[in-house]
Amino acid sequence: MRVAVVDDNAQDRAWLTGELESLLARRGLSGSVTAFGRGGDFLKAARAERFTLAFLDVYMEHMDGVETARALRAFDPDCLLVFSTFSADHALEGYRVHAVQYLVKPYGLEELEGLFTLLERLLPVPEKYVELRNRRQTVRVRLGDVLWAEHFQHQVRVHTAGGGVLSTRLTFREFTELLAGESRFFVCGRGLLVNLDHAADFDGRDFRLADGTRLPVSRDLSGAARSAFGDRLFHRGKGAVL
Repeated sequence: MRVAVVDDNAQDRAWLTGELESLLARRGLSGSVTAFGRGGDFLKAARAERFTLAFLDVYMEHMDGVETARALRAFDPDCLLVFSTFSADHALEGYRVHAVQYLVKPYGLEELEGLFTLLERLLPVPEKYVELRNRRQTVRVRLGDVLWAEHFQHQVRVHTAGGGVLSTRLTFREFTELLAGESRFFVCGRGLLVNLDHAADFDGRDFRLADGTRLPVSRDLSGAARSAFGDRLFHRGKGAVL
C-alpha cells in the first residue's frame, strides 16, 4: 500500500514517516511511505497514482489539511484519511470528508499502534493471482476471477469471469498446488475444481454457479463439499458485515 504524510513541519513530518515505516515492517505490511510538505504537492502525486492512506496535518500554510482533503475527495473517494492536529475542533469537517481518525498532537507510538489495529480492518486486501502460460504468453489471473477449472487433454482449462477460458499445459495436481492454502477452492473430483465464492448453491450432487453452470461432485466428496460450501458462505457473510 501507499501511505502519504502531509505536514509542513519538517520535524513532525520526518518523525511520523520514520515511525510509519517501522510500524509497517513490524506488522508485516508491504508498503511505502512518502512525505509531503504541501497539500498541493500531495494532490499532484495522488492524481498520478492513488494512495491507500494519508495522514494530513490540519494546520498548514497555503492549503490546510481540510482543504487538501476536500480536493482529494473530488477524485479519490477511497483513500483512508487520518488528521493530525493540535485540536479536534475540525471534527465536523473531518466527518464530511470521511476521515477515519484524529491524532491529537503530541501523540506517540502507542496511539499509532492503536490506530493501525483499527485500520487493518479497513485496509483493502491485495487480491492474489497466479501466473499461467497461455498460447505462449504468461498471463496473470486474479484468483477471484477464476470460476472453475477442469483437466482436459493434458491441459488445465481455467474458466474465468467474463466468459474467458485459458488453457495451460499443467497437470491438475500442479495447478491445484498453485492454489494451496486457498479455502475458496474445492476439488469436486478427478480433474475438476470450483471457486466456492462463485457457487450459488449446492444440492448434494452439483455445485450451481451464478451463470447456471453445474459442476458435479463425486459421491464420496458430497459431505466435504457441503461443509466447505457452508464455511465459505459464512466467510462471505462475515466479510459483507465488516
